[in-house]
Parts: sequence; C-alpha cells; structure tokens
Amino acid sequence: MAKFFDVHPDDPQPRMVSQIVQLIQSGGLIAYPTDSCYALGAQLGNRDALERIRRIRHLDGKHHFTLVCKDFAQLGQFVMVDNDIFRSIKAVTPGPYTFILPATHEVPRRLAHPKKKTVGVRIPKSHLIQAILTELGEPLLSSTLLLPDEEVPLTQGWEIKERLDHVIDAVIDSGDVGAEPTTVVDFSSGYAEVVRRGMGDPARFE
Repeated sequence: MAKFFDVHPDDPQPRMVSQIVQLIQSGGLIAYPTDSCYALGAQLGNRDALERIRRIRHLDGKHHFTLVCKDFAQLGQFVMVDNDIFRSIKAVTPGPYTFILPATHEVPRRLAHPKKKTVGVRIPKSHLIQAILTELGEPLLSSTLLLPDEEVPLTQGWEIKERLDHVIDAVIDSGDVGAEPTTVVDFSSGYAEVVRRGMGDPARFE
C-alpha cells in the first residue's frame, strides 16, 4: 500500500521532505507533482524502479527517461551542452520543458536511448521538487505519469493512490496540478526539434 504525503506546495514541510527522500533512497517509487503534471520518480541508479515504470506505462526500450535536475551545475554533469544550446535552454529554465541531449558517462547505460545515447533533462519550477532534489543530492529519475491507452496524465493525488496503490510506494499531493506534460525539445542533432507540444510554449524552438 502506497504512503500518502500531503505537502505544502510553496513551503514544504522539512520532515515530510526528509521522509520522501529516505523512501527514494531506500528504493521506493513515487508519484509526485511537477510544475506541469504528475510524474513517476525514483533514485537515479534504481534498476528495479526503472523496470516498474516501464511496466506501469507499457514503455519500450527506446523511451526517453528524464533526469529532473536541481540546477544547471547538476544538469551539466549528465548531458553535453554547447554554448548556443545552453543559452536557448537557459532562457526558459526553470520551467515546463524537457530537453533531449547527448548523455555523459555519468548517466547509467540503461537510462540512455540505446542508439542515440541521449537522455531527457529538465529543471522544474517547483519549491517542493527543489527541496527534494536539494536533500537527495542528485537528479531524480522521472517519467510522466501517463497510463497506457489514456490521453492525459492523472492530476489528483487521491485518484493516483486509488489506481496505483499496489504498484508504487508513495503519492505526494500538494494541491492542484496541471494535466499537460512538459514540452519536449530534442537538441541531440545540434538544433532544436519540438517532439512533444505541452505546457511550455514551443514557439521559440520552432
């Protein structure tokens, strides 16, 4: 049965943040609210949680997972970014965008795209997630909580707990959450290609 955390979105309770981080570090899989929609999250090196996400979402081996990073210093450890691309990303970050970029050797091989050797990264604009990332000390392995054969992500913590109670370890609720995922921009070829239109305005990358 999944634990349920009711956390303040702007002033997250330190005790709850610590409990969530401890659960992640002990191998837990969480459903958590981002600045766009709900996502599934786990520790970066957690192979079991990665496979659980694949099963929950019916994902194949070519799916791009996302590393949710605290800041650009952390992001720069896991992807290769030249100056022009850095400026483009910096202009809309933090915010509801995911960027696909070449992975560095810091990214576990099973997380990177098998052929392109790329991975998704983002820096969210969320006090709650920033608090979790600060205490965790590393990026959070993440994937949009979009269930198979459904067109929009789940938005209510209680509904997520009801539907996924026995396949995840915790649900974090912090109030209203959007139903639209991030806009995804692929920079892996050296130029911007919008591969998913979402909450972030894609116009500047088109």
